[in-house]
Amino acid sequence: MKYSSVNSSLFEKNRKKLVKFLQPNSVAVIHSNDQMPRNGDQYFPFRQNSDLFYLTGIDQEKTILTLCPNHPNKELREILFIIESNEKIAVWEGHKYTKEEAQKASGIICIKYISEFESTFRELAINSENIYLNLNENTKFKPDVISADERFAEVVKTIFPAHNIERLAPIMKGLRLKKEAEEIELMKQACDITDKAFRRVLKFVKPGVTEYEVEAEITHEFLMNRATGHAYAPIIASGKSACVLHYIENNKICKEGDLLLMDFGAEYANYAADCTRTIPVNGKFTPRQKECYEAVLLVMNKAISWLTPGASIQKINERVESLLQEEHIKLGLYTQEDVNNQEPGKPLVKKYYPHGTCHFIGLDVHDVGERTTILEEGMVLTCEPGIYIPEENIGIRIEDNIIVGLKPMNIMEQIPKTVEEIESLMK
Repeated sequence: MKYSSVNSSLFEKNRKKLVKFLQPNSVAVIHSNDQMPRNGDQYFPFRQNSDLFYLTGIDQEKTILTLCPNHPNKELREILFIIESNEKIAVWEGHKYTKEEAQKASGIICIKYISEFESTFRELAINSENIYLNLNENTKFKPDVISADERFAEVVKTIFPAHNIERLAPIMKGLRLKKEAEEIELMKQACDITDKAFRRVLKFVKPGVTEYEVEAEITHEFLMNRATGHAYAPIIASGKSACVLHYIENNKICKEGDLLLMDFGAEYANYAADCTRTIPVNGKFTPRQKECYEAVLLVMNKAISWLTPGASIQKINERVESLLQEEHIKLGLYTQEDVNNQEPGKPLVKKYYPHGTCHFIGLDVHDVGERTTILEEGMVLTCEPGIYIPEENIGIRIEDNIIVGLKPMNIMEQIPKTVEEIESLMK
């Protein structure tokens, strides 16, 4: 791990919150992510299952957590199963958690080796009526790869068919939506590292540099500041490429007169930052670029003020689209008459603004939560309006991370975003 250790009190608190939602006489099981094969004898860099990290702070493969709060043996109410290291593993793969280190990181007293899981779980299950399984219930995403939790679910249904199978995902979603103070601090750290990377880029960008060189500058700053790396594949899009929402080729030359849209964010202690900034390659916005940029910034500032308890992403999207429509008309992209005559189901505003304004953020860059989720104080969302005009070579998006509250708090406020700030720092 590159990041500084996180106090185990956060994970102890998270487990206590979860246990309150479990039915009596239950056992919950959460597996780590698998190591994903790359090719040959190589794995992709390991990234922990967000739910397991949330509950344990353990950042290592082949790890299992069981919670059985009503077990008659108090020692078995919380168990963490980890790899048992040996000389060969130490030589070829490096250090693995000792039992003592796992205790310190997680706050869990009972640490067992993964080889003991099968027999131990059998005892836990026989003393329980309900088995909570932790499955990925993301409404927009179903990977082809079968996770360790999904494989385990099939085993449980076969071995313990008479038990009640319960869903852990809805409980975890409810818990993870509202961030603890310690989580906010980790997210602020990710945002601060992202700020440093952006300021580095402002001094570097000029006509003739390539998008991948800009990406390299960001990556350098992230790693120098103990980030794990990028929270997601960075978008470094110059010119017309800025109008491609998920452009990640990052292989073109940044040209004189073009804008450069950068959507990037550091991951620190598994918590994500998600920032977008749009800058002029030559350090000076043209009058038209400035006009479009300030329209987006105006909408963004208003949208941030709407991230208050009782709102929802769905309602904010509707308000932002209405406001952007007004700005589009001012920019001459279409007229009010065009709006009045637009085809039903195909609003003109979506031609120049095809995405939504917000998503939840936390341990995942697109964190748990739905468009219809009613916002509560302590939730964290992005705010990212944009305007995309391919025929004018203009793609602009500005994005910050906001804590929901009666007075929403912008934890990216320090990252420059006004025309004046950007042009001044690029001189």
